[in-house]
Amino acid sequence: MSLLRVWRLSRVGILWCRRYGDLSSLKPYRYVKEFVEKNAELCNPKCVKVCDGTKEENEMLLNRLVEDKRLIKLTKYENCYLARTSPEDVARLEDRTFICTPKERDAIPIPKKGVKSQLGYWMDPEKMEAELKEKFSGCMEGRTMYVIPFSMGPIDSPLAKIGIQLTDSEYVVASMRIMTRMGSDVLKRLGELEKENIGQSRKDMFVRCLHSVGYPLRPGTDDVPWPCNPDGVTIAHFPDRNVIKSYGSGYGGNSLLGKKCFALRIASSIARTEGWLAEHMLILGITNPEGRKRYIAAAFPSACGKTNLAMMKPSLPGWKVECVGDDIAWMKFDAQGQLRAINPENGFFGVAPGTSSKSNPHAMDMIKSNTLFTNVAHTSDGGVYWEGMDGVDPSKVSITSWKGQNWTKDCGELAAHANSRFTTPTSQCAVIDPKWEESEGVPIDAIIFGGRRPTTIPLVFESFNWQHGVFLGATMRSETTAAAKLEEKVIRHDPFAMKPFFGYNFAQYLEHWLSLENRKNARVPKIFYVNWFRKNSDGDFIWPGFGENSRVLQWIFRRIEGHNIAKAAPLGMIPRSGTIDTQGLGNVDMQALFSASKSDLEAEAEAIEKFFQEQLPEDLPKAMKKELECLKDRIANNKQ
Repeated sequence: MSLLRVWRLSRVGILWCRRYGDLSSLKPYRYVKEFVEKNAELCNPKCVKVCDGTKEENEMLLNRLVEDKRLIKLTKYENCYLARTSPEDVARLEDRTFICTPKERDAIPIPKKGVKSQLGYWMDPEKMEAELKEKFSGCMEGRTMYVIPFSMGPIDSPLAKIGIQLTDSEYVVASMRIMTRMGSDVLKRLGELEKENIGQSRKDMFVRCLHSVGYPLRPGTDDVPWPCNPDGVTIAHFPDRNVIKSYGSGYGGNSLLGKKCFALRIASSIARTEGWLAEHMLILGITNPEGRKRYIAAAFPSACGKTNLAMMKPSLPGWKVECVGDDIAWMKFDAQGQLRAINPENGFFGVAPGTSSKSNPHAMDMIKSNTLFTNVAHTSDGGVYWEGMDGVDPSKVSITSWKGQNWTKDCGELAAHANSRFTTPTSQCAVIDPKWEESEGVPIDAIIFGGRRPTTIPLVFESFNWQHGVFLGATMRSETTAAAKLEEKVIRHDPFAMKPFFGYNFAQYLEHWLSLENRKNARVPKIFYVNWFRKNSDGDFIWPGFGENSRVLQWIFRRIEGHNIAKAAPLGMIPRSGTIDTQGLGNVDMQALFSASKSDLEAEAEAIEKFFQEQLPEDLPKAMKKELECLKDRIANNKQ
C-alpha cells in the first residue's frame, strides 16, 4: 500500500474520531467496525459509544435517565426504576413488522385469493431498504449512538449466537444489559470466533441490529420524556443477511432486538438451516418427591401464564419446579439423539398486571431489586402498583397511573397499562434451575402447547404421536392479549404461539418440525396440550390454576415415565378417571374440564379446516391434511 493511501486512510480515521468519538476498542473486530461506521454515517449521531456492560456504565446511564426525567427512581426498592412510555408506544405492532425475502413465499404462505394472510407480513427487501434508508438518514442527530455487543445464550455455549445492536435509546441499553449477556466479554468471544472460522461469511459472524426511536434533535427541536415516532414505526427482518432494522418505537418488543426479533424471527430461520429449533417456549425442571427430575418446554401466547408456570410454587407436597427460562427456548439434538435446550435470554420481561403473591410469589420477590418497570403505576411511598397486585392498599397511599395522572379505584381507568412490564435479571429468581446456564443445555422430556380457551379444549391431553403433536401445535387457538395492539379480545389462531414470530414460511416451519422425528438417533419428546382457562356458564374459571397446575404436571411427569393413566379421546389421550391428584383441591368440577359436545368438537375441526384452506391453500404439508381427516373421523365415531 502506498504511503499516500495510508495517510489518507489515517486522515479519514482521525476525522471520524473527531466527529463521532474513539472506536479504537473495535479495531480488532473489522466487521463490527465496518457495521458501526456505515450506520453512523447514515444516522449522523453526535457521538458513538461502545458499551462495555460494566456496573459503572449502567449506573451512569440510569442516573442520566433520572436527571432527564425519563426514569423515576423507586426508593421503596433497591436499584429499581420506572419508565413511562408514550401512550402511542405500548406494545408490539404486528402489522408494522416485516420479513423481507426475495420471494414472498419464502416469508409467508400465499393465502387463498381475497383472504388476508394471518401468518406474517412480507415486503420486498429492496423496497424496504429504500424506505428505511430515508427514515434512518439523520435519525440520530443530536443523540448518542450506542454500540451494544450481546450474546443470546451463555457466551461459551455452542448454541449461543452473537449480535451487535446500534441504538439511540439509553432505555434500550439499560434493558439489554438485563435481558442479554452484554459488553466487552462478548466482543472478546466474537474475536475468538473470527479466528476459529477464518473464511466464514460475514453474515454468519453476528446478527446486525439497527434501532432508532426516530426522533432526531435537530436545531430548534426540544426533546421529550419518551421519544418515538409512532406514525413511522417499521420493524424489518432480513433473514438472508441476518439483519434487523427497527425504527420509530422504544417499546421493548420493538426495540430490544435481541428478544423476539433476533431470538425468534431471525433465529428460527437460522435454526431451520442449521437443524435446530428457536421457539416461543418456557423451560422448567420438575422434580418428584423421590428426587427424579424431568425438563419440560412449553409454548403459550403472551400473557397466558408462561412466567407463572416457569416459576410455579407447587401445591403438591414434595414436588419442586425450577425455572430455566420463561419465554424463549433454543433446542437442538445432541450426538446421542437427546433434544437439549438453552434459554438464550438473561432476564425476564414479564407482564405485570395479574402478578401477585398468589399467582407468582417468586416473581414478586425477585422484582424488588435491580428491576426496570415500564408503564406500571407509582405509589407515594416510592413503590409500584398494578391491577391484581397484593400488598398495596390504595386507601393508604396515593397512586399515580402509568399516564402520570392521579388514580383512584373509581376513576374508570387502569392504574397500570394492560401490557406493563418488569425487566429483571434471571439470576435473581429464587427457583432458578442450577443448570440454567449449562452450555450444552438441559434435556427436554416433554413439550407442552396451550392457550386461553374458555370452552371445548380439555385441561390436559397428550398427542398420539409426534406427527399428531405437530398438528396440535399447528392448530393452537387462543384469546388475544394486550401484548399485541389489537382492538378487542377474540379467539384467534396462534400456531405454536409463534404467529407473530415466524422468521420464514409457516408451511416450511411445519415441514421442519415434522422432519425432526426422522433425524438419526433422534428421541423426540412427548407432546401435550393444556388449557387452564376453561370457564363455566357463569363465566368463572373452573380450574384454580397457579400452584394447582402442579397436579397437571404430575400427570405429565407420570406419562413421561410410562404410566398407563391415559385413554383415547377425539382430541388426544386424556387422563383416566382419578389419575389427576385432586386431594385437597376443593370443589372443582373435573368432568366439566374434560367435557365437550360433539357440536363443539365439530366446530373446532371446522375452524381448523377453514384456517388451513384460507391460509395455506397450496402449502399445507400432507401430514397435516391427514391429521385433520383423522380428527374429523374420531369426532364422527366418538360415542361418549
